[in-house]
Amino acid sequence: MSSHTKSFKVPFWAQILAGLVLGVLLGWLARSQDLSWLVTTLEKVGDTFIGLLKLAVAPLVFFAILVSITNLRKVNNAARLASRTLLWFMITSLIAVSIGLVIGLVTNPGSGTGLTPKDGGKPETTGSWIDFLTGIVPTDVITPFTELNVLQIVFMAAVAGIAALKLGEKAQPILTLSESVLSLLQKALWWVIRLAPIGTIGLIGYAIATYGWNLIGKYATFTADIYVGCLIVMFGVYPTLLAVVAKVNPVQFFKGAWPAIQLAFVSRSSVGTMPLTQKVTERLGVPKEYASFAVPFGATTKMDGCAAIYPAIAAIFVAQIFDIQLGIGDYLLIAFVSVVGSAATAGLTGATVMLTLTLSTLGLPMEGVGLLLAIDPILDMIRTATNVAGQALIPVLVSARENLLDRDAYATAHGSALAVDDDEPRDAQPERVPAAA
Repeated sequence: MSSHTKSFKVPFWAQILAGLVLGVLLGWLARSQDLSWLVTTLEKVGDTFIGLLKLAVAPLVFFAILVSITNLRKVNNAARLASRTLLWFMITSLIAVSIGLVIGLVTNPGSGTGLTPKDGGKPETTGSWIDFLTGIVPTDVITPFTELNVLQIVFMAAVAGIAALKLGEKAQPILTLSESVLSLLQKALWWVIRLAPIGTIGLIGYAIATYGWNLIGKYATFTADIYVGCLIVMFGVYPTLLAVVAKVNPVQFFKGAWPAIQLAFVSRSSVGTMPLTQKVTERLGVPKEYASFAVPFGATTKMDGCAAIYPAIAAIFVAQIFDIQLGIGDYLLIAFVSVVGSAATAGLTGATVMLTLTLSTLGLPMEGVGLLLAIDPILDMIRTATNVAGQALIPVLVSARENLLDRDAYATAHGSALAVDDDEPRDAQPERVPAAA
């Protein structure tokens, strides 16, 4: 009886899609009929959903990174896996930023917009290399959690994880507690993720009601550039890497990873999507011990959308608005910042810190950030979807290259069969981790 009832459950992707459509309709209605109460309602619904996601971010990141580092002790050739993961992060970031630069140079997104330097404004917070490097180490253990400084939380978690590995058996009680807390946090976050269809209505509806289509018109080329760049990376570069490097069916990857990509598009948070990203990655045949390291690591550092495509095109856009000529050295600097500085984005909504870091490195006016803040929520959806697709991709690539990938599990992974509930049996998961070749 229960299995019969379960077969009639609306798939999660269909719930998200329904929320997306309803959100667009309500947003259009609120804007066209000037219904301020509906705009406020949509805003509150969206803000509440994002607030619930952010509520778990700080402890989730800390315990996920700590546990993931200690879990590497269960994996053969852990150092090799970690270094290969980081290497592929950098390779794909370099490819993504190159695509962004080409698109920006071909389309000239800052031309014909009607925008001038006076339309810009300096952001309240900016990023610089000094801030980035000195900001990694916290001054105390409380502030990073209260101010949600994810980079500092990652640093503390990494130190704690490495120390636990060095202590060995003495640290086992702490590790057991950390694993229990992480399970608790993930369980609570699953409940929040269940609310994603409702959150979608608020987030998309408020964006349409607030910005409408007029604003998008001013930024038409820029918006199209970001979406086209992200789509090329997601559906061009990633499938090529899967077919050539991992030697697996790219279509099957998107079947398995689609629930996480969808949630990322709506929530605009890589960290908030992290539990679902890890689950779909495991479903794609990546060993759980390795996925529990690679996905949290990627959720805080792997940002092809926010840290590669977006700052590349945005830098060209700002330079054109302010009539500043960029040379080959500037484009190389953009690539360098994208590959090395992506951790500055820290998996939260928006990419302002990464953009200000890029502009400051190039010596471009910070007022350029103000030109892009209004359109940012619309751009952030596709950027985050690209981020999360990449965060699921790299573990599959590395696992395949190291002969760790369960290809049978990969071949049978299917997004629509994935329940958004941690109570689901995990019998499809490979519990063993074969030795690397």
